[in-house]
Amino acid sequence: MHTERLSPPDLSPDAYRAIRAVEAAARAHGLPERLIELVKLRASQINGCAFCLDMHSRLLRAAGEPEQRLHVLAGWRDSPLFTAAERAVLGWTEALTLVAETHAPDVAYAPLRDHFSDREIVDLTILIGTINLWNRLAIGMRYVHDVAAA
Repeated sequence: MHTERLSPPDLSPDAYRAIRAVEAAARAHGLPERLIELVKLRASQINGCAFCLDMHSRLLRAAGEPEQRLHVLAGWRDSPLFTAAERAVLGWTEALTLVAETHAPDVAYAPLRDHFSDREIVDLTILIGTINLWNRLAIGMRYVHDVAAA
């Protein structure tokens, strides 16, 4: 990985570590890793972050996520491949990623209550906010992902 603009971890290491610490704290309460990575991949799709798309699709593959689910993630509403809990999280991810348009409506929040504890909802919300920050850093500083050998 390299950046075409500035390198946040080099130029502001304390702030960069703080972002990582916030994410680590939200992850520490046992949410499934594949669910967390689905959230990150979906937000990155919406934001158009190539670096994060590459990273999170690779992490999901390594965790055993089926290729078919990766390919249809952007169309999760129309696919039978996602559970009700995943649908709730993906809806919330979209609502918060597009918060200027959606204003986090009750219709996106309510399904979470059927599948997650209050703490898990807060942790998911923090993770969604964090991936949106990572996307903005990667897009803004023009992070370039590695190119895999064919």
